[in-house]
Amino acid sequence: MNQTVLRPFGPTKLQLSPLGLGCWQFSNGKGIVGKFWPVLEGSLINDIVRTSFEGGINWFDTAEIYGNGQSEQLLARALRETIQSENPVYIATKWWPLFRTAGSIGTTIEERIRLLEGRTIHLHQVHQPFSLSSVSSEMKEMAKLAAAGKIQHVGVSNFSAKQMIEADRVLREHGLRLASNQVKYSLLDRRIERNGILETAQQLGCAIIAYSPLEQGILSGKFHHDSALVKAIKGPRKWSPAFQAKSLNRSRPLIDLLEQIAIAYDATATQVALNWLIHAHGDTVFAIPGASKIHHAEQNVKAMHFRLSVDEIAEINEVSHFAASK
Repeated sequence: MNQTVLRPFGPTKLQLSPLGLGCWQFSNGKGIVGKFWPVLEGSLINDIVRTSFEGGINWFDTAEIYGNGQSEQLLARALRETIQSENPVYIATKWWPLFRTAGSIGTTIEERIRLLEGRTIHLHQVHQPFSLSSVSSEMKEMAKLAAAGKIQHVGVSNFSAKQMIEADRVLREHGLRLASNQVKYSLLDRRIERNGILETAQQLGCAIIAYSPLEQGILSGKFHHDSALVKAIKGPRKWSPAFQAKSLNRSRPLIDLLEQIAIAYDATATQVALNWLIHAHGDTVFAIPGASKIHHAEQNVKAMHFRLSVDEIAEINEVSHFAASK
């Protein structure tokens, strides 16, 4: 296993790799959001998990809504079949709040634990800020699970700065802290730098988990170099504005810069983009790129094995602002 420099995860005592593996793609084609990805063979899932772990990734992010529990189940199986039990592995999952009340956090936790084969849930997150209950009610239910030893830490996802502050306030009343906010963040989507989310995370001392850190593959540069790949896109992605010719033209200077900097590190644009994300704001930002092929996992882990210079981070920062969605 490659040695990766671990870092403290927000206010917790967890020491995590800067990159985790996002496991939405393990949805097995089930449910509404599961159809976003092709069905992956079990042996391929095992290889992706093994490659990620051996490359230095020590945590995996899944969710109830990913294939109605399929992702949790397939992840647990892959961990059991590929990683020796004495090796520390950390799991983050999420409760789906839409059309539910906070009470279902407690009533659904046993199913999470069952599908994860009894593994510790190190981080349990509220997946969206939209539910039939208040942030306060949700955090109180999460605190109950922590007190009962069902989960270790509490996080949120897609919460605003104001909602983060409220979540942390309630958790403090129960001797806990808000561990993280999982949000969309990449060199092409930098809204959290303007809407107070990143600043609030830094003030609270909680982590940011960046999902879609490669903007669905756009930051790899492959769509800029081969227009046929854009035409071949299937599913909801093909309607994304980021894949339109105008957007690709706007992001081309950023891709050119990433590829230029990558040469010095024997790296790729993908790896430079991820490296920027996990180093541009100290230890605050973690990222969870997915992987539906083995070479995706190999690409991910190599992004942790070099470090951009201060000047390179600044140059990428400047060019990115022109390319990012407004």
